[in-house]
Amino acid sequence: MAIIARSPRLRPTPFSARVEASGIKAYTVYNHMLLPAAFNSLEDDYHHLKSAVQIWDVSCERQVEVRGPDAARLVQMLTPRDLRSLTPGRCYYTPMVDETGGMLNDPVTLKLAEDRFWISIADSDLLLWVKGLAYGMGLTVDVTEPDVSPLGVQGPLADDLMSRVFGEDVRSIGFFKFRELDFQGVTMPVARSGYSKQGGFEIYCTSTDMGEPLWDALMEAGRDLDVRAGGPNLIERIEGGLLSYGNDMTRDNTPHECGLGRFCDTGAAIGCVGRDSLMRMNRDGPMRQIRSVSIDGPAVPPCTYEWGVFDGDTKVGRLRSAAWSPDFNTNVGLAMIGIRHWDTGKVLDLHCPDGIRKLTVREGNFI
Repeated sequence: MAIIARSPRLRPTPFSARVEASGIKAYTVYNHMLLPAAFNSLEDDYHHLKSAVQIWDVSCERQVEVRGPDAARLVQMLTPRDLRSLTPGRCYYTPMVDETGGMLNDPVTLKLAEDRFWISIADSDLLLWVKGLAYGMGLTVDVTEPDVSPLGVQGPLADDLMSRVFGEDVRSIGFFKFRELDFQGVTMPVARSGYSKQGGFEIYCTSTDMGEPLWDALMEAGRDLDVRAGGPNLIERIEGGLLSYGNDMTRDNTPHECGLGRFCDTGAAIGCVGRDSLMRMNRDGPMRQIRSVSIDGPAVPPCTYEWGVFDGDTKVGRLRSAAWSPDFNTNVGLAMIGIRHWDTGKVLDLHCPDGIRKLTVREGNFI
């Protein structure tokens, strides 16, 4: 199997040495960095994530810092979600769009102060878009990429582990809220968030030099909790309906097509650059939308390109994320399906590399 050739363009993280020492077996590339994808195996990591606690190097979730008198105005320009209720200490999931209403990213936005935000991005160069808007609009704001590297702590035992390192108060952090906590004299925002359905936290490590001490402290504190290195798990994220930008959705899709309409307040999000386009398109609703699906047969091969979804000879959708689920004993997937074919229980043909399989549209996610 071919390997990824390393170069300085694939930037290291503060945790890279510890990830390598933990026996990493597979990476993916994300925001010009390596994102751990598997340690023992995809299925073993999946079972462990659901039963214990893992430490994830998600430094690839780069921060776009927006700071200055016009910071709130600029961040609202990026998203159709109304940010007026976003207060310091809270974070919002914020679909971000271009002037056509097409998805550019789906980050978590943290409000650190009235004039300071961090946009914790998915896999796209959002920094350049934000800087372009700031310059083009003549806004009084600084747009930078700070030295911040998120470290995830995910799994049902995450609260127990985090309380041992950051104190019992960490348990009181609400969902999608954060608190600035001390680690060996360094202040780090700690948020109850993360790219899994198992619960946990993201620690925004604000010092490269503190990366390895932070990793080591968590590993040492969690020995009796069976703590391991891990990363976002393909199987678990599909079961939970967690979308992957660049896989399940691209700039060709609107938030409503991605099932993210509940995060859009186009009537109130005045200033969003894609607001008018979204309002025009959404009068009649989306003509296609992402649906959770099950796929018959044995484990599907890796989905490395788009697989067509057909009703007879007519292509009615596409699937780009799929995996075998041990817990549900079926193949799970996320597919963009046309409006006439997305009803719950609809059976369609999936054209995948090993032949045609039956695909069934589900009412909701598996977990």
